[in-house]
Amino acid sequence: MRIEPRISLVFNGNCNAAFDLYQECLGGRVTFRLTWGDSPMADQAPADWHDKILHATMIVGDTAFSGGDVLARSYERPQGFQIQLNLEDVAAAERIFTKLADGGCVTVPLQQTFWAQRFGAVVDRFGIPWGINCGESQVA
Repeated sequence: MRIEPRISLVFNGNCNAAFDLYQECLGGRVTFRLTWGDSPMADQAPADWHDKILHATMIVGDTAFSGGDVLARSYERPQGFQIQLNLEDVAAAERIFTKLADGGCVTVPLQQTFWAQRFGAVVDRFGIPWGINCGESQVA
């Protein structure tokens, strides 16, 4: 049996902006975007939802992210998980954390820990929780 895990994120009308941010700060590449209005499901979305994203795909390293804007009546804020980014470069960890925290909520400040040179957690302005983990700690 072959299993290919994929991260799939749901948004409340801001998938396009979220994927633009993730593409910029994670160095990803959006490979596909389909709006509700351009899809065979256009008649199921309100008129003001036609420019929202039904499905998008972004590749970051070897990981594929999917995402889309669910209809407002179906949206539930994500909880009970976080996407953990494992990095080796402290400067990159600090840059990414800062960009994800802009307009979001820092739940654990980015700092040195006993297990990592830097660790922090943030819920970005789109409601997606992230953990930033960078390198092994040099603390003995």
